[in-house]
Amino acid sequence: MGREVRRVPKNWKHPSNKGRYIPLLEGFAESLKRWETGKEKWDQGFVDDYHGGWKPYDTTDMTFDEWDGRKPEKEDYMPDFPDEEKTHYQMYETCSEGTPISPVMESPEELAKWLADNGASAFGDMSATYEDWLNTINSGGAPGFYILGNQQIISGVEAANRFKKKKDDL
Repeated sequence: MGREVRRVPKNWKHPSNKGRYIPLLEGFAESLKRWETGKEKWDQGFVDDYHGGWKPYDTTDMTFDEWDGRKPEKEDYMPDFPDEEKTHYQMYETCSEGTPISPVMESPEELAKWLADNGASAFGDMSATYEDWLNTINSGGAPGFYILGNQQIISGVEAANRFKKKKDDL
């Protein structure tokens, strides 16, 4: 992913350290469950086949942590806000773990306007139009970039809107 809208409480302040946002992943509960299931299967001699199943592994020279990474820790993730508190919107870059690129806004339209008016990064130094941002917000996010057939690189925000328009025209 490249840009992702996250639902947050009205008064959400993303944590920072010395003026720099601390990257936070989404989905702690799901990540922990995936890791714990993987560890259980590893202890039984299996690894994820990434096709919805498990296959035997043939190496015993590493631990599950070395294979899959350390167990997810809650402080590396966004808080699990109750649904009734997630009343506002904030755009995040997710090329790393995730840091905000906008303030918290009340509506998708308000967020899209702020992103377009402030030249927020859709990818690198590329921004996007209000329409492109609104489409991205309403769809939940967009990949970082696309490479078109002529080798032109465009932001995922712009590309997603182009593809949506083509699909709508069909």
